[in-house]
Amino acid sequence: MKHTLLLLLWLSILSPVASAADWLAWRKVGDATLTWGPFTVYTSQLRTPDGRYAGPQQDQVLIITYKRQIERQDLVDATRDQWQALGIMTQEARSQAWLRMLEDIWPDVVPGTQLAFVFRENQGQFWYRASAMQKTFTPLGPRQSADFSKNFLAIWLDPRTQYPALRQQLTGGEK
Repeated sequence: MKHTLLLLLWLSILSPVASAADWLAWRKVGDATLTWGPFTVYTSQLRTPDGRYAGPQQDQVLIITYKRQIERQDLVDATRDQWQALGIMTQEARSQAWLRMLEDIWPDVVPGTQLAFVFRENQGQFWYRASAMQKTFTPLGPRQSADFSKNFLAIWLDPRTQYPALRQQLTGGEK
């Protein structure tokens, strides 16, 4: 009994690392860089199991590597701005609650910080690593619903995004 409990504890500790490892092996669909004036804000990469983008329903991961220091509240405010532009703030009653949740789980970021959002099996999960030099990502917050996930990824992947060139690059189009 004691050995079984220790094995279960060990597996529960390794589970987030193991699940991160499989999506890190997914194939790159595309990558893009967001600039604001002369400043690079972040680079981003979209990956899927087969390296092709087939739409919002498929398993995918968006990995963002920040190139500037940004406070968590500024990240949340930028999410709110993008959701307003897409009409999500008026169409989705849970959007305010989702923004409060993001305030609770997102960290401030510095150059090199990576945030990933993994959508798999109709659920999303945020992951964090302080820099690309770290071997593993750490999960942030609870798993997210399909509705939240679709609306979060819409910032980059919806055809109505405020950044159509980034969308094109992320989904495998021309740079």
